Amino acid sequence: MIDKRISEIIEIIKKNREVSSSEIFGSLSTSISYATVKRILSKLIGENLLIKRGQGKSTKYLISPGYEILYPIDIEKYYEKEIDERDIRESFNLQLIPKTLKECSVFTTNELEQLGLLQKKFEKNIAQLSETEYKKELERLAIDLSWKSSQIEGNTYSLLETERLLKEKETASGKTKEEAIMLLNHKEAIDFIIENPDYLVPLSVSKIEDIHSLLIKELGVDKNIRKRRVGISGTNYRPLDNEFQISEALSDMCELVNSKENIFEKALLLLVLISYIQPFADGNKRTARIVSNAILMNHKYCPLSFRTVDSVEYKKAMLLFYEQNNISSMKAIFIDQFKFAVNTYF
Repeated sequence: MIDKRISEIIEIIKKNREVSSSEIFGSLSTSISYATVKRILSKLIGENLLIKRGQGKSTKYLISPGYEILYPIDIEKYYEKEIDERDIRESFNLQLIPKTLKECSVFTTNELEQLGLLQKKFEKNIAQLSETEYKKELERLAIDLSWKSSQIEGNTYSLLETERLLKEKETASGKTKEEAIMLLNHKEAIDFIIENPDYLVPLSVSKIEDIHSLLIKELGVDKNIRKRRVGISGTNYRPLDNEFQISEALSDMCELVNSKENIFEKALLLLVLISYIQPFADGNKRTARIVSNAILMNHKYCPLSFRTVDSVEYKKAMLLFYEQNNISSMKAIFIDQFKFAVNTYF
């Protein structure tokens, strides 16, 4: 959370657009030292919330292009307001992918250092495993991912029932045929990216459609980019409903992800943007989780199972991105799940 001092500094900069540190200090109602103001400004630059122009006494501070995407939001407080009371972006933000996200990084330097250390731990761990042991751990993660990704979509199979289904093809009593198919499709899609690690590099619309086709097989869902409007429960956000605009948004997303150098950023952007665009009639978030993992695995990074994610919290974080284009809650989930995966598997 942003404390009152930081909030006031940000509001002063927003109001004045470009402002010096001494002007900020002179405008504060809070009693803090000039050195503290400078320290806060440096912190906010490090978190990609501010940028500075000029040097020495002519230095000015501005709100960064990525501020709206990155600033921390108290998600519980946000959802205290009912759906029709929330002040949201109701329509798709056409500038978000080709402009805003192109100009900013979604991770801070500290976050990338934290993730980098975890990745080194993962590399050290797998270097000590035999090929058989590595495949066994990957299988365990694939089962967990198939279960949790399906559970987020309302699937009622337990983790043990999922393991029995995927290993022994034994369906659980009292469950629908569609639930079993959803889980089996997940496993098939994960197996496909394990066997074809380079498939999604470079990323393209047709390759994303291929992954989606695996995930919705025999579920009565239309393949390829949707040609009709979709609504999303729990929000007034309306995705694009024009097939050509959807295709263009997906192409822009592929170009953005291909242009980013950092693997963590590629994976997080795919996780939120495929869901945000909603290119398919159904199966969008499932596709996002698998494609995001495919990018991690292609670059020999630890994949995420999302096993300990609370399904409601995941949906809340995703809706926050739909409504405010704010990635803070989804980023926290991503970092937490990467840490969990490194410390639990392999």
